Amino acid sequence: MDSDLIVTFGGGKKVNAEFRGFTIKTDQSVHSGGEGSAPEPFALFLASIGTCAGIYVYSFCQSREIPTDGIRIVQSHEPKADGRGIGKITLTIEVPPTFPEKYKDAVINAANLCAVKKHIMEPPAFEVKTKVVEG
Repeated sequence: MDSDLIVTFGGGKKVNAEFRGFTIKTDQSVHSGGEGSAPEPFALFLASIGTCAGIYVYSFCQSREIPTDGIRIVQSHEPKADGRGIGKITLTIEVPPTFPEKYKDAVINAANLCAVKKHIMEPPAFEVKTKVVEG
Protein backbone atom coordinates (compact mmCIF):
# COMPACT_ATOMS: atom_id res chain seq x y z
CA MET A 1 0.00 0.00 0.00
CA ASP A 2 1.53 3.35 -0.99
CA SER A 3 0.28 5.01 2.20
CA ASP A 4 2.40 2.68 4.36
CA LEU A 5 5.57 4.16 5.80
CA ILE A 6 8.28 1.51 6.29
CA VAL A 7 10.87 2.05 9.04
CA THR A 8 14.26 0.35 8.77
CA PHE A 9 17.44 0.49 10.80
CA GLY A 10 20.60 1.91 9.26
CA GLY A 11 23.20 0.92 11.85
CA GLY A 12 24.24 2.72 14.98
CA LYS A 13 21.38 4.98 16.04
CA LYS A 14 20.20 5.60 12.46
CA VAL A 15 16.53 4.91 11.76
CA ASN A 16 15.13 5.56 8.30
CA ALA A 17 11.63 5.83 6.89
CA GLU A 18 10.71 4.84 3.33
CA PHE A 19 7.64 6.70 2.15
CA ARG A 20 6.30 7.33 -1.34
CA GLY A 21 9.67 6.77 -2.98
CA PHE A 22 11.64 8.91 -0.53
CA THR A 23 14.03 7.87 2.21
CA ILE A 24 13.80 10.07 5.28
CA LYS A 25 16.97 9.57 7.30
CA THR A 26 17.31 10.18 11.02
CA ASP A 27 20.10 9.78 13.53
CA GLN A 28 20.65 10.69 17.13
CA SER A 29 23.00 13.43 18.27
CA VAL A 30 26.51 12.50 19.34
CA HIS A 31 25.39 13.35 22.90
CA SER A 32 22.67 10.70 22.59
CA GLY A 33 24.99 8.01 21.20
CA GLY A 34 24.51 8.65 17.49
CA GLU A 35 26.75 10.17 14.86
CA GLY A 36 24.70 13.32 14.32
CA SER A 37 24.60 12.50 10.60
CA ALA A 38 20.91 13.38 10.15
CA PRO A 39 18.20 15.17 12.12
CA GLU A 40 16.71 13.45 15.14
CA PRO A 41 13.11 12.29 14.65
CA PHE A 42 11.77 14.98 16.99
CA ALA A 43 13.53 17.68 14.95
CA LEU A 44 11.72 16.38 11.86
CA PHE A 45 8.44 16.53 13.76
CA LEU A 46 9.06 20.17 14.66
CA ALA A 47 10.21 20.98 11.11
CA SER A 48 7.04 19.41 9.71
CA ILE A 49 4.97 22.03 11.55
CA GLY A 50 6.85 25.04 10.21
CA THR A 51 7.30 23.72 6.70
CA CYS A 52 3.63 22.75 6.48
CA ALA A 53 2.59 26.27 7.49
CA GLY A 54 5.22 27.54 5.05
CA ILE A 55 3.70 25.87 2.01
CA TYR A 56 0.32 27.41 2.83
CA VAL A 57 1.88 30.87 3.26
CA TYR A 58 3.86 30.43 0.04
CA SER A 59 0.79 29.28 -1.91
CA PHE A 60 -1.26 32.17 -0.49
CA CYS A 61 1.35 34.66 -1.69
CA GLN A 62 1.76 32.99 -5.08
CA SER A 63 -1.98 33.06 -5.76
CA ARG A 64 -2.02 36.82 -5.11
CA GLU A 65 1.27 37.52 -6.89
CA ILE A 66 2.85 38.74 -3.65
CA PRO A 67 6.66 38.39 -3.83
CA THR A 68 7.94 35.92 -1.26
CA ASP A 69 11.43 37.41 -1.04
CA GLY A 70 11.91 38.58 2.51
CA ILE A 71 9.12 36.41 3.93
CA ARG A 72 10.04 33.75 6.44
CA ILE A 73 8.47 31.88 9.31
CA VAL A 74 10.22 31.75 12.67
CA GLN A 75 9.03 28.88 14.83
CA SER A 76 9.62 29.26 18.58
CA HIS A 77 9.13 26.66 21.30
CA GLU A 78 8.28 27.29 24.94
CA PRO A 79 8.66 24.46 27.46
CA LYS A 80 5.80 23.14 29.54
CA ALA A 81 5.65 24.47 33.10
CA ASP A 82 7.23 21.24 34.40
CA GLY A 83 10.04 21.50 31.83
CA ARG A 84 9.06 18.21 30.17
CA GLY A 85 8.35 18.75 26.52
CA ILE A 86 6.96 21.67 24.59
CA GLY A 87 4.06 23.64 26.01
CA LYS A 88 3.64 26.21 23.23
CA ILE A 89 4.71 26.58 19.63
CA THR A 90 4.61 30.04 18.08
CA LEU A 91 4.88 30.65 14.35
CA THR A 92 5.82 34.23 13.50
CA ILE A 93 5.43 35.13 9.83
CA GLU A 94 8.01 37.82 9.16
CA VAL A 95 7.09 39.99 6.19
CA PRO A 96 8.89 42.90 4.52
CA PRO A 97 7.52 46.47 4.78
CA THR A 98 6.13 46.09 1.25
CA PHE A 99 3.79 43.26 2.29
CA PRO A 100 0.18 44.39 1.71
CA GLU A 101 -1.45 45.39 5.01
CA LYS A 102 -4.81 44.00 3.88
CA TYR A 103 -3.34 40.46 3.74
CA LYS A 104 -1.65 40.29 7.15
CA ASP A 105 -4.55 38.53 8.88
CA ALA A 106 -5.30 36.41 5.81
CA VAL A 107 -1.75 35.04 5.66
CA ILE A 108 -2.11 33.96 9.30
CA ASN A 109 -5.32 32.17 8.36
CA ALA A 110 -3.46 30.47 5.51
CA ALA A 111 -0.73 29.23 7.88
CA ASN A 112 -3.42 27.88 10.20
CA LEU A 113 -4.66 25.58 7.42
CA CYS A 114 -1.58 23.39 7.97
CA ALA A 115 -2.57 19.72 8.05
CA VAL A 116 0.20 18.88 10.54
CA LYS A 117 -1.17 21.42 13.02
CA LYS A 118 -4.70 20.13 12.49
CA HIS A 119 -3.55 16.57 13.27
CA ILE A 120 -1.85 17.75 16.44
CA MET A 121 -4.97 19.63 17.51
CA GLU A 122 -7.15 16.58 16.76
CA PRO A 123 -4.74 13.65 17.06
CA PRO A 124 -5.34 10.28 15.45
CA ALA A 125 -5.62 7.14 17.54
CA PHE A 126 -2.39 5.15 17.82
CA GLU A 127 -2.05 1.39 17.83
CA VAL A 128 1.27 -0.44 18.15
CA LYS A 129 1.36 -4.19 17.53
CA THR A 130 3.65 -7.00 16.44
CA LYS A 131 3.25 -9.27 13.45
CA VAL A 132 5.27 -12.40 12.69
CA VAL A 133 6.34 -12.57 9.04
CA GLU A 134 8.02 -15.51 7.39
CA GLY A 135 11.37 -14.73 5.77
